[in-house]
Amino acid sequence: MTYHAKVIAGGKIVIPADLRRELGIKDGDTLILDKDDSGRLSIMTFEQSVRESQRRARAIFGDEYSVDQFLRERRADWGEE
Repeated sequence: MTYHAKVIAGGKIVIPADLRRELGIKDGDTLILDKDDSGRLSIMTFEQSVRESQRRARAIFGDEYSVDQFLRERRADWGEE
């Protein structure tokens, strides 16, 4: 579905209320704006960005790799274990 947003004074973007409700965006939420090489802008919530980063990490390292495992490996590299 396509929505229209208006840019108001100070560069503020007004996101339509229906879209905010649908996406669960609330006052005070942090949004991440990403511009790709073609100039396309995408907007996601901070939580969506974290989930996307986790998905990408799982695709690279698999479900078995954890923060704890990463820290154990780093400590071993540093001679701390």
